[in-house]
Amino acid sequence: MRTITIAMADPQWAEEFEKIRVMISGYIGDLIIGIEHVGSTSVPGLGAKPIIDIDVVIEDMSRLSSVIERLDLAGFDHEGNLGIEGREAFKRRYKDEFMPYHLYVCPKDGKGFRDHIAFRDFLRSHPDSVREYLKVKEDLALLYPHDIDAYINGKKEYIEGILTKILT
Repeated sequence: MRTITIAMADPQWAEEFEKIRVMISGYIGDLIIGIEHVGSTSVPGLGAKPIIDIDVVIEDMSRLSSVIERLDLAGFDHEGNLGIEGREAFKRRYKDEFMPYHLYVCPKDGKGFRDHIAFRDFLRSHPDSVREYLKVKEDLALLYPHDIDAYINGKKEYIEGILTKILT
């Protein structure tokens, strides 16, 4: 059984993202607009589960089938949107040399991508909110140490509150 652990912020997370970005770009760089480091590991000073979240940005969903095909050849399975509209998840079929990561492909105008970037950029410029969000995450990890769904649902209220404030 996996235990949810919040690690202290680590500057190496940005370096790990860069290594993964270069690898992904080598497979699909000509099909995409960009590759963004999102999630808690992308915010300096924010503790996180040590898993890099990556949004691969495409012009629109017409590119998705080509991306799926290339990533399949590179050893990634397409997992669908996992219940979140505007975001397609991929998982490596084998363990590679990188630290753990979640890979998503998003259209540039999609809600999933927009929300990830807006929340990341807000936290990067609001240190008080970083401390507040870290406390939420730590409390949830203590309350639900083995229930990732409850942990994620618990964070959702805080995240949606910030997004409502900055996107409306």
